[in-house]
Amino acid sequence: MDGVSDEELIARYRLAPASEGSRQLLEELFRRHRAQVVAWCYRLTGDRTLAPDLAQDVFVKAYSSLDTFRSDSKFTTWLYVIARNRCRDEHRARTTRSREAPEAAMVETPTDRNEALGALEASDARTVVRAMMDEVLDETEKQVMTLHYGHDMMLDAITTALGLTNASGAKAYIVSAKRKLNAAMKRWNAKP
Repeated sequence: MDGVSDEELIARYRLAPASEGSRQLLEELFRRHRAQVVAWCYRLTGDRTLAPDLAQDVFVKAYSSLDTFRSDSKFTTWLYVIARNRCRDEHRARTTRSREAPEAAMVETPTDRNEALGALEASDARTVVRAMMDEVLDETEKQVMTLHYGHDMMLDAITTALGLTNASGAKAYIVSAKRKLNAAMKRWNAKP
């Protein structure tokens, strides 16, 4: 597939978007451009640790919107616009959070609370949740829960990104995962 242009891969994908071959075409586009998109996100945000997550969001958006790509421009140009917009959105969100955080922290945080202890408690809670997810959820349920609740992705975008073919898409996995986690929490709370 190295001799085939990005635009040709997209044209082939559009012929049979739900086939196994189409998934390979998307994986090829991802392979070709992942490093470049991560680099763009890093340059646009200056945050090395955030760049891979933003790049993942860019590819999810691109794949879910692939039908809107017009072949009158290069695929990389279109992909860059999505990356730029996602990074701008992240910058706006961070700016808003940083303006809101001091007031909220002053109102809600007791002055005698040890911040290190709070961070440790939060870390312990995340560890328990991860262990519980690993114990009771299958891989697809974990992916869907992480993308939806951890990365604020819409369910239809998750359905497309993961290639889910069931009737309810990602929503069915959310419902199943919540049911399993609720039962696990009840068992965990019942322990002496």
